Amino acid sequence: MNSNHHVLIVDDDAVTRAKLAGYVEAAGHRVTEAEDGPSMRTALANDPAELILLDINLPGEDGLDLTRELRNGSDIGIILVTGRIDEVDRIVGLEIGADDYITKPFNPRELLARVKSLLRRMGSASIVDRPVKRFAGWMFDTRTRKLVSPTGHHERLTRAEYELLNAFAERPNIVLTRDRLLNLTTHRSWEPSDRTIDVLVRRLRGKIEPDPKNPEIIVTAHGEGYVFAADIVER
Repeated sequence: MNSNHHVLIVDDDAVTRAKLAGYVEAAGHRVTEAEDGPSMRTALANDPAELILLDINLPGEDGLDLTRELRNGSDIGIILVTGRIDEVDRIVGLEIGADDYITKPFNPRELLARVKSLLRRMGSASIVDRPVKRFAGWMFDTRTRKLVSPTGHHERLTRAEYELLNAFAERPNIVLTRDRLLNLTTHRSWEPSDRTIDVLVRRLRGKIEPDPKNPEIIVTAHGEGYVFAADIVER
């Protein structure tokens, strides 16, 4: 793993923070620690990070508030650290732009696999060189992650939304199972209780569908998965 990556760990529990830092540093990464929102902002202002491990249950501004703030102006990789009973919070976190999550108590190997996967995806997204794709009046530049509406509005995509839209746009009019889509977007195994793909589809529909409640571009194939029903024109 690349030793030049800078990872910021935000957790109010000193023991958990130390464990996370130890695992990440042992993998060859540089680590900065913060205990809450203000110290997170100070750390990022002094030394920008590429990835943040962010606890949901922080005092004051919680991890969801901070995720929303970070995503409004940054493409930093965000992995939420959550309790096993926080399923609703995990789903909300993904809806507002987190890239992934890991539950406590976490397995060190799983944690490092998630970190490695997200850093790899971030790196590959920056060098992708594929043609511009057009569908239903939209322009999707996969090289720059730029998505422009039929009226000329620039729609911001999170990294996960970009990966999912790219997966669909490369495979139009084909039924893609949730299992397949999860592999194409997160490179980790499917868990039957994992609603990640449904959350991302809902987010994408909210951005590209004229009527998200009656989708015409990303269509549900009941009992199977989803279909990207728009025709693609590549440049």
